Amino acid sequence: MDTTLTLQRPILEKTATSAAAMGILLVFALTQIPTIMAKDTEIGFYTGLSPTINYIKEQKEREEAFDEGIKNKYYGAKITDIEKGVKHIKMIRYYNGRPVRINLIELSTDVNGDLEVVPATASESLASRTKISSIAQRENAIAAINGGYFKPQTGVPLGTLMINKKIYTGPIYDRVAMGIFDNGYGMARVQMKAKVITNIGDIKIDNINQPRMLSTNALVYTPDWGKTAPPCPKYGKAISIEDGKLVGESYGALEIPENGYVIVAPEKVIDPILTAKKFKLDIKINPEWEGVNHIISGGPYLVKNGEIYVDMTAQKLSAIGGRNPRTAIGYTKDNHLIMITADGREGASIGLTLVELANLMKEFGCVNAMNLDGGGSTVMYVNGAVVNKPAVQGGIPLSHTLTVSQKKYS
Repeated sequence: MDTTLTLQRPILEKTATSAAAMGILLVFALTQIPTIMAKDTEIGFYTGLSPTINYIKEQKEREEAFDEGIKNKYYGAKITDIEKGVKHIKMIRYYNGRPVRINLIELSTDVNGDLEVVPATASESLASRTKISSIAQRENAIAAINGGYFKPQTGVPLGTLMINKKIYTGPIYDRVAMGIFDNGYGMARVQMKAKVITNIGDIKIDNINQPRMLSTNALVYTPDWGKTAPPCPKYGKAISIEDGKLVGESYGALEIPENGYVIVAPEKVIDPILTAKKFKLDIKINPEWEGVNHIISGGPYLVKNGEIYVDMTAQKLSAIGGRNPRTAIGYTKDNHLIMITADGREGASIGLTLVELANLMKEFGCVNAMNLDGGGSTVMYVNGAVVNKPAVQGGIPLSHTLTVSQKKYS
């Protein structure tokens, strides 16, 4: 009996002690829950159901740093919030005592991951033009600027254009272009390496959906060009390919198949592949830019690897020198995109030279920057309105734009 009691008593005491300890811990935990929940509720979530406190804190710090950085960089300018992570800046700069009216957008996808920067064409056909407001409204854009060069008579973009990983047009004179990736930007002079592969041999393709520059060029035209490919040059021939098979040939203009393309080239280039049974269009760009989503072309460079670099002659753009309205894009080392327009050709705003524009882009922190189409094309749109003052009210009809919008989630 005593032995039994002696054996059981320590066990009971240990159990009682453990129960008491657990009780104390439970009471302590219960007293802390309201505090924890209150703290979590203050920032709009319950722990475990939403992002962590640290994540929200870091996000808020990024937003505050972005706001403070913009305020310091553009001290004295008029700064307007467009959207989280997007600022519209208006300022006047003076050159030799004369004013230049500048509009600028700076944005950070690190601050707002829902931002999307995408080129947009005037319509489904490349041979088309419309005003920036029409394109921006169609794309639900919060901001937009005019894009690169285009053929005035038709609106076809001149230079590399890729949208959602699809190449619409190829490069001209290997001019500089900006690549847009999921997590940033790239800038380089772009070359295209394209060929049509057949079961009996390949032919080199010089460009895609671009006006002919030489009678010896072999060009491909897709349905994005329009319904009909351009007429053949002297000694030229056209063939149409649909679903990988030859379906037509002509010495004149040829209709572009809905599920294919037309090759227009010298007859001596076309004839050797006329008996081929399989055709495949292979297009690559250099640099390869793995993961690139969009590409927009311009020229010349303004800033390259942090230094002023205006290669106007190398890119065959000597005709755009002088003081003019300007549009430019660039990006900073911390991945901010900068879009600028400068009004010109009037007393209240005299425009910029390319070197002045380059200095401005570098001053605002761009490690790489390039010129876009300017002159009468220069226009900026913000939240439903054109914010600069182009010569033509609302801006002239454009071939394509660069838009900023909120991502669409299905």
